[in-house]
Amino acid sequence: MKRNAFVFAVLAVAILGMLTLGKWADRRRPKHASTSSLVGDLQGAQAPDFELTSLDGRKVKLSDFRGKAVVLNFWATWCAPCKIEMPWFVDLQNQYAREGLTIIGIAMDDSAPQKIAEFTSEVGVNYPVLLGTNKVSEAYGDVEYLPTTFYINRQGKIVGKVAGLIGRSEIEDDARKALNADPGKAAMSSNVGVPSGNADAPAAR
Repeated sequence: MKRNAFVFAVLAVAILGMLTLGKWADRRRPKHASTSSLVGDLQGAQAPDFELTSLDGRKVKLSDFRGKAVVLNFWATWCAPCKIEMPWFVDLQNQYAREGLTIIGIAMDDSAPQKIAEFTSEVGVNYPVLLGTNKVSEAYGDVEYLPTTFYINRQGKIVGKVAGLIGRSEIEDDARKALNADPGKAAMSSNVGVPSGNADAPAAR
């Protein structure tokens, strides 16, 4: 009888440990998202500043780009939708850099920086890529799905947020809104993506 009670106690502790580890791992790795809808939690707020390390080892702050419109893209090398939209960001960087647009990628990977750098080189990324942390994820509302993209105007205010994959033209529209946003009105992005039918990937915009 005592032996059975001991075995039960060990199993209970093991199960509790697995559940705790599962929640931690799930928090560490954001899910895929492929739809989008309007959200207002951070929109119109000042974008939280941060200091992250770039792939070449430099310390980079968001405030370094004040005066420019910023497209802040949370992504990962294992995220399939991220791979689809990254070439679009490359094109937008080429097209709108002279107007004051900067794309910034935040890699939410557990991979070594060298592996991430190899991936971005293959894609032809022409904008800064920084190594993400839980702290910066939490600062931006606890980023849960990838890709998640924030559109920030020249005054440093968030004027749009998309969780999930939308079309290239919609991304370009949102980038242009960030470039042209009236600082007195804090214009909000309102494009909504088409649901994919994936019940495990609710998305926010």
